[in-house]
Amino acid sequence: MMKLYHCVGARSLRAVWMLEEMGLDYELVVLPFPPRVFMKEYLAVNPLGTIPYLIDGETRMTESSGICHYLGTSYGDGALVVKPGEADYGAYLNWLFYSDATATFPQTLVLRYTQLEPEERRQPQVAEDYGKWFKGRLKLIDAQLEKTDYLAAGRFTAADIAVGYALYLAKRLGLDDELKPQTRAWYDRITARDAFRRADARR
Repeated sequence: MMKLYHCVGARSLRAVWMLEEMGLDYELVVLPFPPRVFMKEYLAVNPLGTIPYLIDGETRMTESSGICHYLGTSYGDGALVVKPGEADYGAYLNWLFYSDATATFPQTLVLRYTQLEPEERRQPQVAEDYGKWFKGRLKLIDAQLEKTDYLAAGRFTAADIAVGYALYLAKRLGLDDELKPQTRAWYDRITARDAFRRADARR
């Protein structure tokens, strides 16, 4: 059985959501955040101390969007991925990489410098600047969702899960105040799915 290391509300939620959407059997290990600080023994499992961490046989993975793609291509009927040869294959891959490198990255700095660092090390200006950076990067999502109901291939895929998590985190950080109506409607639609509700409730 697959094992997934997870922290509530963290990027590992992408992987939990994907597993729930696919109805796969897995063992979930929930850790305090950040585990490299509060559960040092976890470093023996994942030397980076990051989450998620997926163990599937001999496979070991640390990247949340990559895990979504891996699961979607390795198991089931592939309905949650876009395959080579489909018109939106490139767009789908771009959304997967965008979700973390472009959308989640600036939010991690907001989180760090408003909540995780000790009071004396917090940097309001850094948090404000990277919050604006994140909001600026929403333009790509807004433009796509003016044309379609989902990000790629006209259907719900791992791209929606990966990018949807970035908006989930934005809501937690108070960075969702400039969401366009079509983007907010898309977010509400995908997070109303039963699989998301189950994933978000895992503790």
